[in-house]
Amino acid sequence: MCEFLGVSRGGYYDWCKREPSDRDRTDTQLKSVIQRIYDEGEEAYGSPRVFKALKRQGYAIGRKRVERLMREMKLVGRVVKVTRRAPGFKRFLASGENLRLGAEAPTGVDQVWVADITYLKVKKRWMYLSVIMDLYSRRIIAWTLDKRRTAEVTKRTLQYALKKRKPSAGLIFHSDRGIEYRGEVFQKALNKRGIRHSLNRAGHCTDNAHMESYFHSMKAELIRGIRYVTEGQLRYDLMKYINQFYNKKRLHSGIGYHSPIEYEQLAA
Repeated sequence: MCEFLGVSRGGYYDWCKREPSDRDRTDTQLKSVIQRIYDEGEEAYGSPRVFKALKRQGYAIGRKRVERLMREMKLVGRVVKVTRRAPGFKRFLASGENLRLGAEAPTGVDQVWVADITYLKVKKRWMYLSVIMDLYSRRIIAWTLDKRRTAEVTKRTLQYALKKRKPSAGLIFHSDRGIEYRGEVFQKALNKRGIRHSLNRAGHCTDNAHMESYFHSMKAELIRGIRYVTEGQLRYDLMKYINQFYNKKRLHSGIGYHSPIEYEQLAA
């Protein structure tokens, strides 16, 4: 091999015995710090944010060196997938209206449902939680946990809710503008039952504030501080939290400090 590479045998053995250079030792130390920053950032940081975090901690380091070290460590930040523009896509995103804007609050169950999706981590994999809430009682009437974020998943959640509640035609179903709700598969399921689709205004995530508030509470009360290692563990905890605690026992300030099921029973 030495002959093939054009180096002497003695030179090869000298290289094997050579101590790591100062730069190599520094790289090893930096890799340890980079790994810590990457883990604390929930594996979302790419090299620009890791570089900024190192600078804030007083490290004199160049951006390209951070990029090289992260390549060697095979660390990649989560990024939003960029897709090619499709003709009419902007018009598709802009279409639809917020039917709840300026409308009176619902006076009974199954008049307005709100829905959204959030992501939850199991080991190093993301799971997606699709939820539907009755706006009147704040009751979670259906939820689905899946490895995918597709219209088929949101359709399945809708089917669970329809089977459980059997609402009359004219129900308003409010969601964001994600393709999981605007795709043909989901739209057909809504139209089949005479459900009117209401959408957040573009750039106004607060149009779906009740779902945002629910996810905030759920993550604070259930998820925060727990590292899930199996899907089954997460699914079991969600079932207990949603079905046994949130719907049956949790006192909700928006409905007079009743639980959602209690509030529906009082209104019956």
